[in-house]
Amino acid sequence: MARFQPFPAIRYDLDLVDLGRVISPPYDVIDEDQRAELAGRDPHNAVRIDLPVDEDGRDRYQLARSLLAGWREQGVLVTDDRPTFTVYRMSYVDDAGVARRTTGVIGALELSPPGADILPHEHTTPKARSDRLDMLRSCRANTSAIWGLSLAKGLTDLLPVDAEPSAVVDDDGDGVVHTVWVVDDPRACVAIAEAVAAQPVVIADGHHRYETSLAYRREREQADGTAGEAASTLAYVVELVEDELTVRGIHRLVDGLPAGLDPVAALGAWFEPLGPPPDGVALTAAMAEAAALAAVTPAGEVLLRPRPEALADVRDLDSARLDVALAALPEHRVRFQHGVDNVRAAVASGDAQLGVVLRPATVAQIEATAHGGERMPPKTTFFHPKPKTGLVFRDLG
Repeated sequence: MARFQPFPAIRYDLDLVDLGRVISPPYDVIDEDQRAELAGRDPHNAVRIDLPVDEDGRDRYQLARSLLAGWREQGVLVTDDRPTFTVYRMSYVDDAGVARRTTGVIGALELSPPGADILPHEHTTPKARSDRLDMLRSCRANTSAIWGLSLAKGLTDLLPVDAEPSAVVDDDGDGVVHTVWVVDDPRACVAIAEAVAAQPVVIADGHHRYETSLAYRREREQADGTAGEAASTLAYVVELVEDELTVRGIHRLVDGLPAGLDPVAALGAWFEPLGPPPDGVALTAAMAEAAALAAVTPAGEVLLRPRPEALADVRDLDSARLDVALAALPEHRVRFQHGVDNVRAAVASGDAQLGVVLRPATVAQIEATAHGGERMPPKTTFFHPKPKTGLVFRDLG
């Protein structure tokens, strides 16, 4: 199985910066306006090196490398004097109003082609990888972590969270409290490393970054004869258990269908229309009660229950069922959207002819897929909340 090791982490000096003003969301969920807002919070915000832009005629990758080196020279970023793990907990209230938490550990995960020890859980959509590869080449550092799910039972219990945390950030913007503990006790580090290395790790978020890191490892091996620190990548690993994960669905927007086509009727061979959700019942609650998806159309919302006889050979996932049904429709375009209200808004504005709200995949479905060595359809799962960037960086030498 892939090794998971502590390493001398690069961190912000909390005597010099306010951690809440320098951490940022993952680069791939930030738009231009949010990036500008983050960069304006503090000149040392992590977005400036994880999602750089050309400035004053300087190439963005060269700028990221220069900023990272400069912050280290200035002491804004400091390096642990020994190998450490970083335990990281996100505490929040879920969509049902229940207090939840996600607790995991940040370390260096050994890179290997996806197979027995590293298990991608979704097929990925085509996406340019040159940006992240150019970042690795320029900065020679991991500036953000992939998110892995460990099949090691009991991993959460090994994470020392009873001690005084190293940092606590209450992010009022998204209602999440971020808490960090630095773990440098050798016995605790060995226990964590052995637990993770004993079972496969499923890539939950960051498939493209993982594949890019693999390509960079090969480049370093060819150029230097050894990959060195590039043989591993920065990873946030969470035990794959219900108590530690909140999974949301990723919904579909459909347009480009022939004018006059009734999309609900067109899907009828695979889904039984049950009519609109009951008055006063939230759509997601009605879907759960009816064991159904939901179509959002200009004429209203309709619950769609999968027809077992038509989908008998299709995997037990809403995304897989809908893929089969949509493939039989006339030529069209499918986009992905988070949030029921965003789906409704897209249909109401005419930006989409049809929205389909999917139920989230369960942790049991994710685990069964992992054990079966299979992958879910693209954009099946959205893990919430998203870990922040800037808590830990990693030097690749």
